[in-house]
Amino acid sequence: GVTRLLLTRIPFFKEIIVSSFACDSCSWSNTEIQSAGRIQEQGVRYTLAVTSRQDMNREVVKTDCATARIPELDFEIPAFTQKGVLTTIEGIIDRAVAGLEQDQPVRRARDEEVASKIDEFIGKLKQLKEVRSSFTFIIDDPSGNSFVENPHAPRKDDALAVTRYRRTPQQAALLGLELDEKPADPVEDLRNEVLQFNTNCPECNAPANTNMKLVQIPHFKEVIIMATNCDSCGHRTNEVKSGGAIEPQGTRITLRITDPSDMTRDILKSETCSVEIPELEFELGMGVLGGKFTTLEGLLKDIADLVERNPFTLGDSSRPSKTEKLREFVGKLHEIVEGKTKAHFIMDDPAGNSYLQNVYAPEEDPELKVERYERTFEQNEDLGLNDMKTEGYESEGASGR
Repeated sequence: GVTRLLLTRIPFFKEIIVSSFACDSCSWSNTEIQSAGRIQEQGVRYTLAVTSRQDMNREVVKTDCATARIPELDFEIPAFTQKGVLTTIEGIIDRAVAGLEQDQPVRRARDEEVASKIDEFIGKLKQLKEVRSSFTFIIDDPSGNSFVENPHAPRKDDALAVTRYRRTPQQAALLGLELDEKPADPVEDLRNEVLQFNTNCPECNAPANTNMKLVQIPHFKEVIIMATNCDSCGHRTNEVKSGGAIEPQGTRITLRITDPSDMTRDILKSETCSVEIPELEFELGMGVLGGKFTTLEGLLKDIADLVERNPFTLGDSSRPSKTEKLREFVGKLHEIVEGKTKAHFIMDDPAGNSYLQNVYAPEEDPELKVERYERTFEQNEDLGLNDMKTEGYESEGASGR
């Protein structure tokens, strides 16, 4: 047969290699994908509650290092056991069924009991395709390069939960990442120095330099600004990390946009902050877009670019109804940026490390509302605080020994 390779670029998925094999003798064909881009800074976990046949048609990008699970059947496709694929949820189940059925004749000849149990399990997998009862489908990818379609985009999908997380050292080792364990110099004064280190451009992958600086934001706290400039393609990007500890309480900031001048307000969106615009029924989960220090106009334009580059609404696989919804949403977003439409802009940061400029500071801003709240157990779990112990751990360790 003949194998064809194509290097292409997909929004949100960077560069991929599409591999297509076809056999003229038996007409068998197969397609696979491999990531040709960079590994993302965080891993990603998609949790989907499948309740209807329409959910089975959701498109899925599953890389070779991703794990697929169905907890109700105690079923798991481990990482690195299958090649990357662009398919649907039904396609992943069909692929699993085909893999289990492949060696069944040999199993029946060797061990009838094991073969019958596998037949029973295959029957359960096939019943899932009928969706007679709801089940949970989970994709966990430490590389951050897998995706599950949101058919309601750009609106939030209540059935789909997206969680971004930091990789463990074991996951980083499986991906072939080398961790720098050199201790930092405690004498170095970051406040008066711009640090520079070598990296690669996220667009063209050419060698570039990243600058890092500790900055004090007035009426707020210290943050770390990281900026990358590429001399090869001219790409520029910046990201903000919190320079302080997690606050005792979460912060919810609500701004009523009433004037075009509101677009010039400085804004700090941390990695743990989610964004909501109720008038557009739009919600941006934590971890998306990373940390940013920009203006309100800049953040809204980044959101518009994010929505327009949705991979499931572009190209030959897109449907006109989805494309029209996206155009309508982006149009309304531009109206807010231009000051033609009033709206509420809400930032919810359980870590309390986000900030929206008060133009009347130190007086109160009539259009800006800042609320402090106690975090829930789930929010503390996402921030890793439930298992964190900062007092008394030394005595407990000594008594345990």
